[in-house]
Amino acid sequence: MSSLFHGVALFFRGIGWVARHPGRWLFGLIPALIAFALYVAAFAFLILNVGGLAETFTPFADSWAEGWRNTVRIAVGVLLVGAGLAIAVFTFVAVTLIIGEPFYEKLSEQVDEDLGGVVHGPEVSLLRSIGRSIRDSLITLGWVLVFTVPLFFLGFIPVIGQTVIPVLGAMVSGFFLTVEMSSVAFERRGILRKQRFALLRAHKALAVGFGTAMFLVFLIPFLAVLAMPGAVAGATMLVRRITAPLPYQPYQPGPNGPR
Repeated sequence: MSSLFHGVALFFRGIGWVARHPGRWLFGLIPALIAFALYVAAFAFLILNVGGLAETFTPFADSWAEGWRNTVRIAVGVLLVGAGLAIAVFTFVAVTLIIGEPFYEKLSEQVDEDLGGVVHGPEVSLLRSIGRSIRDSLITLGWVLVFTVPLFFLGFIPVIGQTVIPVLGAMVSGFFLTVEMSSVAFERRGILRKQRFALLRAHKALAVGFGTAMFLVFLIPFLAVLAMPGAVAGATMLVRRITAPLPYQPYQPGPNGPR
């Protein structure tokens, strides 16, 4: 449990870091604001069409009494909006990181410098880095769906679906948010996707604590924009924590590539 709470603390330490460096916070807001505008439009479209989508998902209810039919479709509509919000939180991070690759790379590097040293892996061109980020985000999104789709259907179970399942959903989403948010600091160290997953699984409670705090904050749309630079800073602190003592050693490529 201590690692779980330490993960939560790292998220808020990141918020504290950007609060002490307002110039870096404003710098990190630019890509978040661009992504936010895109997501507002997409979510407005979902809200306007949620009734039709609920009908599409519940053709079996067409012959039911009007009261039961409306109740089921309202419940499905609420679940669709909830699922859309959860997916939006995750993909917002991925899209914002892709848009703001140079912004957040610099911010993360500043955090490393402030905390005692920066480790660099092999140089990668911006286009290659963006392409790899898109690929890794799609793979991570696939894993998110593997876990969240079953949780979506379990949400229909009375009582459990309204209590236990939302908590599990927040923790699962939180872990994968940590995977995504920490990619900037990991990439700079030459630590690629498979190695990142392995390291975060080995420190699962820390990753879940950090990501769940971020997930809950990011559920409030404009807070997601304001907190994005701090989340990048906190994720850099988390990466330093789980790769120690790597940040304090010179980078040396191994015989099979980056360590």
